[in-house]
Amino acid sequence: MQELLIATQNPGKRREIQALLADLPLKLVLPAELGIEIDVSEDGDTYADNAVIKAKAYHASSHLVVLADDSGLEVDALDGAPGLHSARYSPQPGASDADRRRLLLKNLAGKQRPWTAYFHCTVALADTQGGIHLAEGSCPGQIIPEERGTNGFGYDPIFLLDGINKTMAELGMDEKNRLSHRARAILVAKPLLAKIFQL
Repeated sequence: MQELLIATQNPGKRREIQALLADLPLKLVLPAELGIEIDVSEDGDTYADNAVIKAKAYHASSHLVVLADDSGLEVDALDGAPGLHSARYSPQPGASDADRRRLLLKNLAGKQRPWTAYFHCTVALADTQGGIHLAEGSCPGQIIPEERGTNGFGYDPIFLLDGINKTMAELGMDEKNRLSHRARAILVAKPLLAKIFQL
């Protein structure tokens, strides 16, 4: 079975992607499983820049086809923040997802609700030659002040999806794989992967 390297240290992200690509005969591997330890500086100006930086770096280290993504939460009341800095939103070293959620809610305190927002994801695929292919997805919703749900990670427990009155963390895997920003980007990327692997 052909291998697809997922450019993340996050096993939760691999589970999501595995479910979305379940009908493709691919083995998804993480860098740690191949002994790859590289520090990639995500200093691009856009989600696409950062996804491409990761895809190229991991392709150079592995010579495998690589799927990398960069995603973020953009809150209208905060002029699009945390955006590109969603994963590094808290200035304190070693901050947890919960720390970042608390900081976001603190920064929204006093601002008029609803706190409309959306998740955005750009996927970059590095093919066997290191060529790059991009796919994007987004998901609208709003930030709520209380956490709901235990699934997911990051800002999922305080992101209420438009139209279904559930947070991202209240979704089962099947629902998340229909509705999330990453799911939408991966589904756009899927035919590109099939072409790269000649499936």
